[in-house]
Amino acid sequence: MTDQYSIVIKGLSVSYEKKRVLTNIFLNIDTGKIHGVVGPNGAGKSTLFKSILGLIDINTGSVLINNDTIKSQRKKVVYVPQKNDVDWNFPATVFDIVLMGRYPHKKVFSRLSKKDREIAMEALEEAGMTHFKNRQIGELSGGQQQRVFLARALCQRADIFLLDEPFVGVDMTTEEKIIQILKSLADQGKTLLVVHHDLSTVNSYFDKVILLNQRLIAHGDTETTFTEEHIAKAYGGQLPILHKSGMVE
Repeated sequence: MTDQYSIVIKGLSVSYEKKRVLTNIFLNIDTGKIHGVVGPNGAGKSTLFKSILGLIDINTGSVLINNDTIKSQRKKVVYVPQKNDVDWNFPATVFDIVLMGRYPHKKVFSRLSKKDREIAMEALEEAGMTHFKNRQIGELSGGQQQRVFLARALCQRADIFLLDEPFVGVDMTTEEKIIQILKSLADQGKTLLVVHHDLSTVNSYFDKVILLNQRLIAHGDTETTFTEEHIAKAYGGQLPILHKSGMVE
């Protein structure tokens, strides 16, 4: 392995209740790139993330983060979950949520510092959510909520970002803001994996694409890998129509 890979996955297989979800996945994830993770429902995209994060048991294979285990690298990896996985009735303000991004850097029972709060405010500003810092999280629109969770991720100042469908249920302004932030992070040498369902924006959003359907269909530069042949293999009967213009019907 070389330093250009921030995540190395070798022979990963995962099952739920004896049903195989991922089979023999080999992936080298380049540092400083935005990787789109694309495939139909049930393809194992979220399972791939949970495997990287060490949240589930794997049948076979290994996952290395910066040539080490997730246990020792946890503060360098941040996860932005699907909106449906979040309890939006949780009694917390926007600032409280964003500040949670500092906890991986703190020892047990240690207090958050003035510097932690400054970092949280910087993250809010980057996400364009400063004016909402005292608002209850449940009072926000879908796009605003997604920006808050992105700000929390920024607040952690991690090296690797895993985002599970961050563009679902957001307005176009928020989508453009999110991709702008992701591209800025990649320019800073961060590594980003993004589960994505809108095939029409894959070419413009991602440097690399991972096509998945329980097995790895293809992985590489988006320009050469996101082909009709690979899309057809990944989606099978669920295949949408992808025009050369990049629009989907």
